[in-house]
Amino acid sequence: MDDDKPITEQAMETITSAVETTKDAAVTAVKKVKKAAKKVAKKVAPKKAKKASKKKAKKAAKKSSKKAAKKKKKAKR
Repeated sequence: MDDDKPITEQAMETITSAVETTKDAAVTAVKKVKKAAKKVAKKVAPKKAKKASKKKAKKAAKKSSKKAAKKKKKAKR
């Protein structure tokens, strides 16, 4: 640090540089987290879609079997 500058000015410069460094580190961390979240989302989304489609298929099968059973009952009457 310069001896020519007052202590308060030196302190302010130090604090300012620390804040800028911290901000840069935070921005970098946020970018990394976003990137990681996107990767996870890409991996998780297809699995959830598969589960949802399986559930829909099961529900559709149940409904169709119930409808078929109702039709058989009506036909017997």
